[in-house]
Amino acid sequence: MSSPNGPAAKTERLLNLVLCLLYTRRPLPKSKIRDIVPQYGDAASGEAFDRMFERDKDELRELGIPLVTAEIGGVWDDEVGYRIDQREYALPDIEFEPDELAVLGLASRTWAHASLAGPAAQALRKLKAAGIERDGDSLIGIEPRLGTSEPAFEQVKNAVVGQQTISFGYRTGGQGEVNTRRVQPWGLASWHGRWYLTGFDLDRDASRVFRLSRIDGEVSVVRKAEPYTVPADHRAQEMIRSTVGEQEPRPSVVRVREGRGQSLRRRGTVGAVEGEWTVLDVPFTDPYAFADEVSGYGADVVVDEPAEVRELVVARLQGALAAHGAGAA
Repeated sequence: MSSPNGPAAKTERLLNLVLCLLYTRRPLPKSKIRDIVPQYGDAASGEAFDRMFERDKDELRELGIPLVTAEIGGVWDDEVGYRIDQREYALPDIEFEPDELAVLGLASRTWAHASLAGPAAQALRKLKAAGIERDGDSLIGIEPRLGTSEPAFEQVKNAVVGQQTISFGYRTGGQGEVNTRRVQPWGLASWHGRWYLTGFDLDRDASRVFRLSRIDGEVSVVRKAEPYTVPADHRAQEMIRSTVGEQEPRPSVVRVREGRGQSLRRRGTVGAVEGEWTVLDVPFTDPYAFADEVSGYGADVVVDEPAEVRELVVARLQGALAAHGAGAA
């Protein structure tokens, strides 16, 4: 159970205060507010209530809630009353142009991983409930995919958001040896199709960049770790760029079925047309990310070169076949 003075109790008290002041037809005096809001009734004394109420008023105003005061007469003669101006508090009706709706739909579909697809889908449902429909046909052929398939993504993302020191096994790029790292996470960013964590390595006493795909096993939160702050001038992508470096594009040759692989067609150069197949020269930087993209097209895209990418695609398709059984072939 949360403390009566804890963050959860404070949030509930502020919410009750907003509801109280938002739906009243006239300004309410402090005495009436104390009777309506349950948490104020639990105050030890009138002075304690006054201090709590003054702090809450300041916090609501800092949050941008239009709390107004007015002189009230009648029963509470010469007393100040409080209310929230509904006209200032309510959001105006939002209207979107067709191209704006297309962008919203595109953004919601960019995230390929379930952990991030939920909030995007929820936002679209709210738009639909408000009578706002997006044009799905306008997205055909322009839909990017931003995958977060690394097993450690969710745990690392939570650690970055919560500023929690974490520990994990990490494979080196050379021999593949796994060492334990204790890291204060600073940021998380995608670079050339791969996700990287930036942070401060406690064991090496230096800032470091970690590729998520090299994290081995579970990511654990370090208990009783010292609190830390992220450097004010930290820029995750700049740190990753300076550490990992730019990757020179490499050539590939792929065959794409007619009407398919629009993303590849936009980036590639047509080499030949063979019946229903178009031969494309497509540049890529990361073979693993490129294999992920190509394998998503299934039988509509075939990699001829390089052999490295072709083998990665074959391995992914075979894995999908094994996972779904031979009956799905």
